[in-house]
Amino acid sequence: MLRVGAIIKALGGKLLGDPERDITRLASLENAQPGELSYLADTRLAHRLASTRAGCLVVGQSLADAAAARGDCIVADDPHLYFALLTQLWKRLHGGVPQPGVHPSAVVEQGAVIDPTASIGALCFIGRGARIGAQTVIRERVTVAEGCTIGARCLIESGAVIGGDGFGFAPGAGGAWVKIEQLGAVRIGDDVEIGANTCIDRGALDDTVIEDGVKLDNLIQIGHNTHIGRHTIMAGCVGVAGSARIGAYCAVGGAGMISGHLTIADKVTISGGTLVSESIREPGHYTGIYPIADDAAWKKNAAVLRRLYELRARVKRLEQRLEPSREE
Repeated sequence: MLRVGAIIKALGGKLLGDPERDITRLASLENAQPGELSYLADTRLAHRLASTRAGCLVVGQSLADAAAARGDCIVADDPHLYFALLTQLWKRLHGGVPQPGVHPSAVVEQGAVIDPTASIGALCFIGRGARIGAQTVIRERVTVAEGCTIGARCLIESGAVIGGDGFGFAPGAGGAWVKIEQLGAVRIGDDVEIGANTCIDRGALDDTVIEDGVKLDNLIQIGHNTHIGRHTIMAGCVGVAGSARIGAYCAVGGAGMISGHLTIADKVTISGGTLVSESIREPGHYTGIYPIADDAAWKKNAAVLRRLYELRARVKRLEQRLEPSREE
């Protein structure tokens, strides 16, 4: 339980209502009950103010009057950010924060260095020469392979593999593939979060680098020698092939794919499901999604796309035939 006045004292904001109101839970707008707190950041959803039962709401200035008319509210410059900070405050006060130390079932090889404030979960493996920074939390069944480094205040979710071999092979005699030993490592900066079952491959020669503040969702594949700039974020099932260089403050939607050896500029947003097969040199929002349709209609459209170059050539020939008549 937390009083609204205590929230204001800790996080700021302007309270319109009763500072003595007790909050028993943080909840979604749809499911919040009278003793609970939620937030509304999108002005397009203002109509939901009339239906929510939340005892207190976090809103922006544009919704302050409407929210206050229905009950207690906290007015914040950025309600979404305010609510994020509130969830952190709530977790600190109500437990659930991992304690420092290494779980008895974890395997830590000789030569690994773990900061005493870090938390290593059950059944983890920390290879020789690996380094884990201060206040970093590594959850259950995570592998940090030899020589890899993780900075301070990171969170590595269950099942992630940091430093597995990159996918490197050379064609050999008789069509066989010859393994290229992966001699680099993975270097992860501070304040990085890596989702469950995400894999970040070690470099072949140089290291794979994840800079400060990067956030990676679940089931992401980062190929060897990739470099991801600070504060870039990627949603689930993104795939990045080897030696891609991705800038800072980028965002990649779910199932986005980035081919190898490409360069992505800073502040690029890539829509979900987009395949990036060429370098992107300028900031902006990029999308390459074939719109969903009824299966029969999609097949008809796809058949036309196969003939697009031929149709383009026919149009050009028709234009050339019409050109003399236009001059007349």
